[in-house]
Amino acid sequence: MGIDPDFASPSGLYCGVCAIYIAHRDKNEKFKQGLVNLYKGNVSGKGTLPGSENLSTENIHCMGCLSDDIFMHCSQCAIRECNAEKGYSGCHQCDEFPCGHIDNFPMAVGKKVILRSVPYRRKFGTEKWIKDEEARYYCPECGNKVFRGAEKCNKCKTGLDLD
Repeated sequence: MGIDPDFASPSGLYCGVCAIYIAHRDKNEKFKQGLVNLYKGNVSGKGTLPGSENLSTENIHCMGCLSDDIFMHCSQCAIRECNAEKGYSGCHQCDEFPCGHIDNFPMAVGKKVILRSVPYRRKFGTEKWIKDEEARYYCPECGNKVFRGAEKCNKCKTGLDLD
């Protein structure tokens, strides 16, 4: 498998399974609207992503954390900025992990995945980390490819806990 270097985010959130990337890649307007509702806090029981008051489907685009086409919240990510300042490609290189940037990460699923994936990337390397993140996000019932954070399969409706 070829590794897209733009998908190896510094935070440990592999971009190839990101809902923003997938909705943009697939030009899925319904999915984009669902993400807008989620990030604005319009989905029951979900919190608001800070700064999302004016978020619209036009903002749902990204080609990876390290690309030139990046989601608005990722461009403001303190973890991304911290790694750039330290000259690291990711938190897996930092002796201070986990730090306040991780503690204050605004999305619960993202924080959970970061805490799982950074030590894994540190131990097994970037290539295996990417391969295993790609392999992780499939419905165990029907084999449908899903995105990070999916709570149920969009094909067979099986409940998921893959993160």
